[in-house]
Amino acid sequence: MAFFISAFMNTQSTSNKKVQRAWAMYDWANSVYSLVITSTIFPVYYNSVTQGVDGSDKVSFFGWEVINTVLYSYSISFSFLVIALLAPLLSGIADAAGNKLNFMKFFVYMGALSCISLYFFTGDNLEFGIICSVLASVGFSGSIVFYNSYLPEIAKEEEFDMLSAKGFALGYIGSVILLIFNLVTIQFPEWFGMPTGSFAPRFSFLVTGLWWIGFAQIPFRVLPNNPYKKSISSDYLWKGYREVSLVFRELRSIPVANQFLASFFFYSMGVQTVMYLAASFGDKELGMPGNQLILTVLIIQLVAIGGSYLFAFISKRIGNKNSLVTMVFIWMGICVAAYYVHSVYQFYSLAFVVGMVMGGIQSLSRSTYAKLIPTTTTDHASFFSFFDLTEKVAVVLGTFTYGFIEQLTGSMRNSALFLVVFFVIGVFFLARLTLPKKVPSSELA
Repeated sequence: MAFFISAFMNTQSTSNKKVQRAWAMYDWANSVYSLVITSTIFPVYYNSVTQGVDGSDKVSFFGWEVINTVLYSYSISFSFLVIALLAPLLSGIADAAGNKLNFMKFFVYMGALSCISLYFFTGDNLEFGIICSVLASVGFSGSIVFYNSYLPEIAKEEEFDMLSAKGFALGYIGSVILLIFNLVTIQFPEWFGMPTGSFAPRFSFLVTGLWWIGFAQIPFRVLPNNPYKKSISSDYLWKGYREVSLVFRELRSIPVANQFLASFFFYSMGVQTVMYLAASFGDKELGMPGNQLILTVLIIQLVAIGGSYLFAFISKRIGNKNSLVTMVFIWMGICVAAYYVHSVYQFYSLAFVVGMVMGGIQSLSRSTYAKLIPTTTTDHASFFSFFDLTEKVAVVLGTFTYGFIEQLTGSMRNSALFLVVFFVIGVFFLARLTLPKKVPSSELA
């Protein structure tokens, strides 16, 4: 870790490239949460320690009897509902008060410390584990609001696609490195002098939190806290509300932004739900052991590194809109195929396709929205809060719908198939979209 910090921090230069590298390194820092806690080890560990002695998947959460995987889906929904309610206000405050980096630090430390606390989750303390996982999710999502808002401030418009892709690629590489280490400790705990049983997976939660905090120091030391030199006044809380209201009015005056956000909302309901619940699907519907599930996610992450750059390259040839439409159609095929998957190798193949479009659609969505923000604004955090708010509400509805359909039908296959509906609506709005090269300032009156 010290090597990376010294490589990025050896001077106090404000070089734009140095700032961009430091910004991209936050993806390296936080993506381990997405991979280890959200996608692989924690869901598998959670399923294993929340089964009853009779093998039942019913658990009691504050006296409420519910299927363990449904509870996990609902916990994800709740965490994103919290951040969806907080994000516009917080980012508006950050823009008005000019201290977005401080807010980013707060959420990073809250999320990372919650990850570390999961070390103490053993299954007998279900409520504690769910609360920590929710706080970790809120911390992760909250930090992303402020992280994304830096993109228009540190790069030119023509750099958005590649810089966004660089961030996601670094995130995939870093998270894969830590996941491989964690996988080795889980498979061969005796190599590290660890006891067998639950210690190794719980240790992975501890390491994830430490990685997140440690590498976050790189952007913390380089990113500007107040890039536009705004004065901090005593009424900045109320300015935050006014900033959010102003951005809402400005977005209403930009039809292309509204159209894109509508499309992004619906296809994100499908994309994010697949990403958050793929491991649970493989565990419950296919009975795959933990090491095979982790290998599946490794495939996704490694392929996603190339996928994010591939679609950044493709977008230069056919445009952002056509690239996004192509990926959404591929996601439809993924959901249909998931309904019919019955073997491990079929699941591996599907994971390869997921990885190819996962990085691309996330990276290109972020950079496309950055191009739609009015060039006259300095309140990027507020504009990106609406982008993140859209995604967070999509996660709330997507994961809740997924869990609700499983509860009704008893099968995650039906839940996966239903996600096609969200992609169809998303591609409908996307197909009608005309992306300009830039938003004319005359449209902002």
